[in-house]
Amino acid sequence: MRKRIVLALGGNALGKTLTEQMAAVQTTSNAIVDLIAHGHQVVVTHGNGPQVGMIHVAFEAASMTYAHSPILPMSVCVALSQGYIGYDLQNALREALLNRGIQKPVATLITQVEVDENDPAFDDPDKPIGSFFAKEEADAMIAKGAHMREDSGRGYRRVVASPKPIDVIEKETVRAMLDAGQVVITVGGGGIPVIRHGNHLKGASAVIDKDWASAKLAEIIDADLLVILTGVEKVAINFGKPDEKWLDRLSIEDAKRYLAEGYFAKGSMGPKVEAALSFAESRPGRKALITMLTKAREGIEGKTGTVIG
Repeated sequence: MRKRIVLALGGNALGKTLTEQMAAVQTTSNAIVDLIAHGHQVVVTHGNGPQVGMIHVAFEAASMTYAHSPILPMSVCVALSQGYIGYDLQNALREALLNRGIQKPVATLITQVEVDENDPAFDDPDKPIGSFFAKEEADAMIAKGAHMREDSGRGYRRVVASPKPIDVIEKETVRAMLDAGQVVITVGGGGIPVIRHGNHLKGASAVIDKDWASAKLAEIIDADLLVILTGVEKVAINFGKPDEKWLDRLSIEDAKRYLAEGYFAKGSMGPKVEAALSFAESRPGRKALITMLTKAREGIEGKTGTVIG
């Protein structure tokens, strides 16, 4: 049965450097085209962790030279990452489609995602970005208004908020492109975080979790399935322990219970399960799948992965 699918690519699908990314998108694109060739309508989203960090560090370093380049706002760094990741990904997808005789336009949409300026995340920024600094340097940056936090004994880093998404600004454009039969790459890196002030959209010093943004997008465009790709084939409880148990299916009730009992780590599987759950709960009949890229087609066919909902 043909489905409208939001496919959320993890960082491992993109590599950590420009060279790695160019190679990684070839494999990634072939897996995505497998789904399109089977008749599914696919919307592609992606993370940007290594990439947005690289952009921020580059401008941070440039600001310390005689050039005195400005340190770019986080919203601009996310926009830049959407552009260059989308450039590689859309070209690789276009080539993979044409190699299979499929004539289907592919385009990257620079996408803004609205967040609430009263989101509690802004009161406790916890997402580390950019370079490491000595304590004296960090203190000087704090005095200028930066939020800094010690990071695992390696020095101090800037931290920004990670608020929840509440709307996708370009949602009508995404729908129009889908209706025209195009493959859309959107909400890259969780989307450019913006706060709405009347008709004005103001960039926020934040990064949005890409799985949460993908879940919100899937809800808005009435997707049949949200697929969150990660480095493992299925979700497990007691991961890495003698009593490890891999899960084929998670009901909404069980997912809530396991989350409440701390079975999924906050820095890894926890946010993925939470995002999947938010989509599954948004309307009866909606489901989310968590699996790895190379198993995506089998997962959609019900042969592997963990289905939530």
